[in-house]
Amino acid sequence: MENKFFSPTSSLTVSQIIQLTNSTPSTSDFDDVKIMDVAPISRAKADEISFISSRKSLELLENSEVKVLFCNKALASRITGDILALIVPNPQKAFAQILNHFYPTAAGAASTGTATGVSENAHVDGSATVEDNVIIEPGAVIGANANIGEGTLICANAVIGKGVQIGRNCSIGAHVSISNALIGNEVTIHSGVRIGQEGFGYVSDQDGHHKIHQIGRVIIQDSVDIGANTTIDRGAMDDTVIGEGTKIDNLVQIAHNVRIGRHCVIVSQVGIAGSAELGDFVLVGGDAGIVGHVKVGDRAQIAATSAVATDVPEGARWGGIPARPMTAFLRDVADINARAFGRGKYKKEGQKDE
Repeated sequence: MENKFFSPTSSLTVSQIIQLTNSTPSTSDFDDVKIMDVAPISRAKADEISFISSRKSLELLENSEVKVLFCNKALASRITGDILALIVPNPQKAFAQILNHFYPTAAGAASTGTATGVSENAHVDGSATVEDNVIIEPGAVIGANANIGEGTLICANAVIGKGVQIGRNCSIGAHVSISNALIGNEVTIHSGVRIGQEGFGYVSDQDGHHKIHQIGRVIIQDSVDIGANTTIDRGAMDDTVIGEGTKIDNLVQIAHNVRIGRHCVIVSQVGIAGSAELGDFVLVGGDAGIVGHVKVGDRAQIAATSAVATDVPEGARWGGIPARPMTAFLRDVADINARAFGRGKYKKEGQKDE
């Protein structure tokens, strides 16, 4: 399949791949051939590398031309023929390492590729600081006293507000707007993200709803990824904080004063209300909602479409509306189904099973 947007930058020998991934070959007697690309197992060619991670994937090998693949130890014993298995604990991770080697420019925001250095069609305020090797594409605006770190990419029509600091080797997508924010190193912010706008704060009385000005900041630590069209409000008086290594999907809403820990994963369409706190390594499934001022403990997992209204203990797995421990949620679902279909203790006398 021809891909006009991405092309592999180099080849690797099998020995180089083994060294890069610390994998163990299924046999020491193998041809140290060049691997030219990566591909899914269903269409991998003889000079491409792939991976399998389940028994179901073994069926795809029957019609595949692949000669080298990553797999775990259990699956390696089931691979036959002249396929060389590279044994690793996590095949998908090893595959990702090699994919990233072949396609280093695929990471980060989608650049237009129309500028090197600072485009003459960008506007950079005279008081802004722009370090070496920064790319600022046409239409981008860099505000007064902003600071852009070395090696950072600012894509077309992005707006970086006054006083904003962006660290080194960051990638800021097209049409992103950032204000009232301090951003660390190696942060990726995809197209359409809004960071640092006013939070939703009002005080109400008989005369209506009166705006509470938001005077806090957004702090984004190193190695955070933020998906397209996500919004992160600045704090009301304290800061909104996104911890190191956290990955946020598209279309996520993070309200004022929210504090998210390190290495969390937050999937698309999640909404987190003001002053909620998430610990480290928290996982939040798509379309879940977390009400304001609750605390979610370290390594807790929230199932998709859940509504979290109370504190979640460390390491817990919760789901449902309202969210509760997963065992209780599944038990409730089973009970509802039994009632609806007349099963178990709800089965009527003489009723036949459906």
